[in-house]
Amino acid sequence: MQEGRNMQNMPKIGEKAKNFSLPDQNDKEFTLADLKGKKVLLSFHPLAWTSVCSKQMKSLEDNKGVFDSLNTVAVGVSIDTVPSKKAWADSLGIKNTRLLSDFWPHGKVAMLHGIFRNKDGFSERANIIVDEKQKIAFFKVHKIGELPNIQEVIDALRVVS
Repeated sequence: MQEGRNMQNMPKIGEKAKNFSLPDQNDKEFTLADLKGKKVLLSFHPLAWTSVCSKQMKSLEDNKGVFDSLNTVAVGVSIDTVPSKKAWADSLGIKNTRLLSDFWPHGKVAMLHGIFRNKDGFSERANIIVDEKQKIAFFKVHKIGELPNIQEVIDALRVVS
């Protein structure tokens, strides 16, 4: 575990998800509480413009149809600015997946979930599934250089009721 993280804030399965609002790459506000009745995948990645993060976000885009069939909204979250997220999404061909900017206050949503790496100034690589009742149903932190297994996330979504 990363030194300097507030592990008390880390999500616990079954607890109510912490609400937040962040702008996406198109500067449109995303608010978690607005999605009650849907599952939400919060896919945290350290930094845009890096190879593993690019593959992680492309896997969300490539599986949009699967997420839709599972009543799930998948979003990417990192500390990058809105203009950077927009340019990155365009460069990757991401048109249907919202990439949220946790830029200011810097890393507030990552901190809210206990996954902000103070020493590095960005979040852990992590996936959090929020169920239809806005409760934490799945939480996993990955090694920074490890691409999360999208099939593992899809399988977890299938068992979340």
